[in-house]
Amino acid sequence: MTSDAEIQTALPAFASGNVAVVTGGASGIGLAAAKRFAAMGMKTVIADIGGPRLDQAQQALAAIGGDDAVRAVAANVSYIDDVDRLADTVYAAFGGVSVLMNNAGVGNNPGKPWENRVAWRRLMDTNFWGVVHGVEAFAPRMLAAGKPGLIINTGSKQGITTPPGNLAYNVSKAGVKTFTEGLAHALRNEPGAKVSAHLLIPGFTYTGLTEGATEKPAGAWTGEQVIDFMLASLRQGDFYILCPDNEVARPTDEKRMAWAIGDIIENRPALSRWHPDHKDAFAAFMDG
Repeated sequence: MTSDAEIQTALPAFASGNVAVVTGGASGIGLAAAKRFAAMGMKTVIADIGGPRLDQAQQALAAIGGDDAVRAVAANVSYIDDVDRLADTVYAAFGGVSVLMNNAGVGNNPGKPWENRVAWRRLMDTNFWGVVHGVEAFAPRMLAAGKPGLIINTGSKQGITTPPGNLAYNVSKAGVKTFTEGLAHALRNEPGAKVSAHLLIPGFTYTGLTEGATEKPAGAWTGEQVIDFMLASLRQGDFYILCPDNEVARPTDEKRMAWAIGDIIENRPALSRWHPDHKDAFAAFMDG
């Protein structure tokens, strides 16, 4: 594990006393990130749907960083007014933000492309628009501060290889990938900008979105493992933070992603990896 001192030396945004904001911070990857940031001496703000889980997360963070260095804000990131209020709360309490982690997400499956418009919109509003809202609310102030900063958006491998099963989730995370790529380009071309954007791409991780699991599956990583990997990748300057897990190593992910983009280059049917006419070719590609 990369030490906190190594991270803080390489990345001034993580310096003790700086401020980190994490949406979806009451559980899973978000809570693991917030705990690590608090342990680094950062002032830490988590936002999530209000309720006992958010209260418990605040108590856990206060036990690490102290009551004065922690805030928990009830907010639904699908509403821009909630995210604007979050930003106002953070700046009023701590005066600035160095690390923004747009992590809030839901995993419900609305079904087929022609079904459940309301459920589709609800998922997109959280998973995609929640990220956009976070950037809109915080990025201008982070840029104006003229200090080193990081914006980390949580995507998914499902937004890259788009496997059948939950199309709405895939669409939302594909949107996060494309948006974050464009954000990174815009930031590096903004005169005087010291803020960079990064795409966190978790592998199989045990979180509140892990369907049907009451304890961590053997193949899954913990949220803490994801954050360890994320920080080590950020220290290297990575934009794409492609996490492995206990079932899938990076070479396998790379081949699956290469096959997915090959559908366009080779003019194969959409999602040919799961097409019966291409099953054997995909297996041979993976073996080769």
